[in-house]
Amino acid sequence: MRRKIPSSASLQAFDAAARHGNFARAAEELSLTEGAISRQIARLELLLNRKLFDRTGSRVKLNPAGAHYAHHIRETLERLERDTQYIMGIPEGSKSLDIAALPTFSSRWLIPRLGGFKAMYPDITLNIAARTDPFILTESGFDAAIHFEHPAWAGMRIQFLFEEKLVPVCQPTLLTDKDVYEQLNDIPRIHRRQNPDAWHHYANENEISLDNPTQGVRYDLHEMAIAAVMTGQGVALVPRMYVQNELSRGLLVSPWPESESLSKKFCLVKPPETGVNEAALEIFERWLLAEIHTLAEASI
Repeated sequence: MRRKIPSSASLQAFDAAARHGNFARAAEELSLTEGAISRQIARLELLLNRKLFDRTGSRVKLNPAGAHYAHHIRETLERLERDTQYIMGIPEGSKSLDIAALPTFSSRWLIPRLGGFKAMYPDITLNIAARTDPFILTESGFDAAIHFEHPAWAGMRIQFLFEEKLVPVCQPTLLTDKDVYEQLNDIPRIHRRQNPDAWHHYANENEISLDNPTQGVRYDLHEMAIAAVMTGQGVALVPRMYVQNELSRGLLVSPWPESESLSKKFCLVKPPETGVNEAALEIFERWLLAEIHTLAEASI
């Protein structure tokens, strides 16, 4: 059965007319005549069997059905343009992977290492998108996701990567001669909004007395908490792997132990069925595991 899909010319004419509220301005934008715009809109309305505009003199105004349709058509055209430019930007004969990953992991660990991946595999383009929450991977457009273990990944192919453990870090200038555990009461504590009880659990685990474990500012991402720590705003519980460089250079310090209970297992999540990019995904997976192994050996 033939699909009822309007022509791209009709959709572009409709989108331009909807944005401008004027056929003449839509025609100017698309380098067409006003009559051509009017004919394309008429064809679209005929296909839909309903009017999309209320016409008053030379001006047109979307009616409720037209406003609803315009919103979705604009999103569709923008997505189509992005996808078209994406394909145009892929060199002939090269491979491409779209990976979803947690924002802080991407910016502080994965992306800084991709120069090495590109040098080893110049014919594979890696596109990274941030995803904070688990999502339905199949039909998402992503070849894989780097995320923590979650029931949402049921039925997917899972490759364990590493265990993320949190450690308190702060600027060295905030430390005094007092006992380091007592200082956790004196230094402003920084929280991650998604884990508001982290300091409470850390204090219980290490038998530390905190006057008010929940007191302090809250940020959505580890990246935000690290930025606050770097500017001397307090102490935060963050994954050591994200601040290893700053710790090695003495920009941050962590005289406190890692938490054993505040941890998450990270994994590479792949669709249940192999896809057209499976060979490139296997190469990326091997490289990723090698990088994580190198990091683990360096921390011993």
